[in-house]
Amino acid sequence: MSATTLAAPVAAPPPPEPAPLEINYLNKSYSIWSWLLTVDHKRIGILYLVSITAFFMVGGLAAGLVRLNLLSPTGAIMTEDQYNRMFTAHGVVMLFLFLIPAVPAVFGNFFIPMMIGTKDLAFPKLNLASWYVFLIGAALAVWAVLAGGIDTGWTLYPPYSSRASQSNVLPGVVGVFVAGFSSIMTGLNIMVTIHKMRAPGMTWGRLPLFVWALYATSLIQLLGTPVLAITLALLAVERAAGVGIFDPALGGDPVLFQHLFWFYSHPAVYIMIVPGMGVVSEVLTCFSRKNIFGYKAIAWSSMGIAVVGFLLWAHHMFVAGISFYSALMFSFLSMLVAVPSAIKVFNWTGTLYRGSITFQAPMLFAIGFLVLFTIGGLTGLFLATIGTDIHLHDTYFVVAHFHFVMVGGMVLGYFAALHYWWPKMTGRMYSDWWSRICASIMIVGFFFTFVPQFVMGYHGLPRRYPNYPNEFQIYHVLSTAGASILGFAYLMPCVYLTLSLFIGKKAPANPWSATGLEWQSPSPPSVFNFDHTPVVVCGPYEYAIGVDQMGRGLPEAPGSSDDPSARHEHTAAPGPMHKETEVVG
Repeated sequence: MSATTLAAPVAAPPPPEPAPLEINYLNKSYSIWSWLLTVDHKRIGILYLVSITAFFMVGGLAAGLVRLNLLSPTGAIMTEDQYNRMFTAHGVVMLFLFLIPAVPAVFGNFFIPMMIGTKDLAFPKLNLASWYVFLIGAALAVWAVLAGGIDTGWTLYPPYSSRASQSNVLPGVVGVFVAGFSSIMTGLNIMVTIHKMRAPGMTWGRLPLFVWALYATSLIQLLGTPVLAITLALLAVERAAGVGIFDPALGGDPVLFQHLFWFYSHPAVYIMIVPGMGVVSEVLTCFSRKNIFGYKAIAWSSMGIAVVGFLLWAHHMFVAGISFYSALMFSFLSMLVAVPSAIKVFNWTGTLYRGSITFQAPMLFAIGFLVLFTIGGLTGLFLATIGTDIHLHDTYFVVAHFHFVMVGGMVLGYFAALHYWWPKMTGRMYSDWWSRICASIMIVGFFFTFVPQFVMGYHGLPRRYPNYPNEFQIYHVLSTAGASILGFAYLMPCVYLTLSLFIGKKAPANPWSATGLEWQSPSPPSVFNFDHTPVVVCGPYEYAIGVDQMGRGLPEAPGSSDDPSARHEHTAAPGPMHKETEVVG
């Protein structure tokens, strides 16, 4: 036997234990009841996101059928009555079930508590109730437009809607009436939360501009929505009981309906657009790496829009028989409301000036918002001027103007918010390349869809008509082609965002190197948002000194790496934790 002693075999080390699963709001519980009975503001935001996405598809399908029918001067695929019901379905679903709740109910629910440093909204159970109320109202409205339809147009003008129409006006009115209570609940919850639950150091001068925008929007929701509810209730009573309120044959006044309806419905335009403005304020400053230009001016302009927006409803009624002096005053006020919007555009442009701009998808959507909303606002001046409005009223010019504001503005703002906060909401990064392509296609498709409508409206073609003279066919063909491009662009995020949930790279806590408190929690956030209550020491956009609102240093700026998910976590050296820094703006 050899003198060399054989070494004993070394035992292999045990395999490392898997890291414990980090509990977040998504994986705390997987049961269906844990979602349907949740009071977590983040889960309720996701429930709203799923709901309004379905309604967006329904409304978009109706719009696509309308545009296909208009390929022919005599109607390509529908009868005149079917056409009336289809464009009413598009208006009711898109306005009341998508545009109004989109940003406040989804991103307001999800991010307002995180942005002000608290664990939830002030009334969590009321928040859940608002979603159920929204679903009940939406179900009634969608049933009304699908099971026979409504042929009055989304404005529901009497006496046609109260006496002559044989369509499903009553269930549609009840559906919108019920859904309005959801809007009131959401607005109340957001306002109380902002007033009473801000983190230490989160003064009014340190609120992010998205929070200011949602505060102004909530004010409109609380003051304006009850007026719509009363108006719809009166319309339902007149239709069901034959009481003369708006019907002149029964001693009513149809112009009274228009006053009541537009007293809500014009401020409702700002319920839709002001949240998008808040989103754009967040995105532009982040991706230009500059402090926001004119913080106070942008914040107070949101409040100015909310207040002045209640004073100009009758510019929709210049041809309805109101007095000349009333029309003159409403024309002046309509010009006045453009001032706070112009302040925002000016300050956004000042923020971009000499900024270190990177063109990720949220930035492309935000720039698209800036351009298209500006065009929509400028064309609105033609409709605010009495002389030109008489010529352009109820033409395709109004359709194009409205869609430049609502689709070019609000929908692009919604997609900017979705792409900006998606990594935080889901913990996954989406395809940077495909998202940029989507933004570009969407903007191009939008121009092709609605610029021809400006031309048709200028030449006097009435809106809502299923038939039209042959000389306008080329413009309708161009508009329908643009709508096809736009529809394709809307489907693209459904694909790459869904794929990101399964194959997307894990998102860091702060992939965009932003300064807000919502980026100080993991991605996706924990159940109660923060491990400890954050203490705010500086303004919301301190990009000049490179610190977040808690005074800590920022990670790398977006665009510094081709792979956003490869950027390091928020581990930069701490900034002035106890030193007060000046609130910029």
